[in-house]
Amino acid sequence: MRWAAGAAVALALLFAGAAAVAAAREDGPAPRAAGAPAPDSADAGFARDMAVHHQQAVEMSFIVRDRTEDEDVRRLAYDIANTQANQRGMLLGWLDLWGLPKVAGGDQPPMAWMGGGEGDGGHEHGGHHPGGGSDGVLMAGMASRAELERLARLDGKQAEVFYLQLMTDHHKGGVAMAEACASRCAVPVEQRLARGMVEGQQSELGLMRDMLAERKARPRS
Repeated sequence: MRWAAGAAVALALLFAGAAAVAAAREDGPAPRAAGAPAPDSADAGFARDMAVHHQQAVEMSFIVRDRTEDEDVRRLAYDIANTQANQRGMLLGWLDLWGLPKVAGGDQPPMAWMGGGEGDGGHEHGGHHPGGGSDGVLMAGMASRAELERLARLDGKQAEVFYLQLMTDHHKGGVAMAEACASRCAVPVEQRLARGMVEGQQSELGLMRDMLAERKARPRS
């Protein structure tokens, strides 16, 4: 019942976001609000990119829910799915309020708002290249299409370990993005959300490290 309720909330937020993106593509963004961040600002870039980043975390959490009966992993996946679906709704809502597009222009790759130095951190988080788009990998820490397909084929302990490894990479990439927003974003409420993401995901990184150790495994190098 807990998962069913959480699934309803998360899926509603994801579908709402998808519908909003489709509408934005079809009709164009609303007029930019007075005093809103610029379309190429850190505030706008973080909101767009973290919404995409969060969507994949929710997807991975729903996959592992059906691949294991372990209550600890399912509880963690439930918490991640609920938290990140709610945060994603906030990020997309701000873009609406600001009258900014939810999809960046073709000349603005993901994570461009972070500048040159931070984006290179993707090499530390699972070896994914930020903005490369290779096999579906758009940003630091994101899983590839092949990795998501593999997760969906695994069962039991193997699924638990791979999910924890993928989500560890994912959180490391997310923390780097949130830290960049905390220092670069200008909207106070968005800065507060970013700092909360850093604290929450760093705590979950420690939990996932311990859960991997219990399963005689470790994060990927």
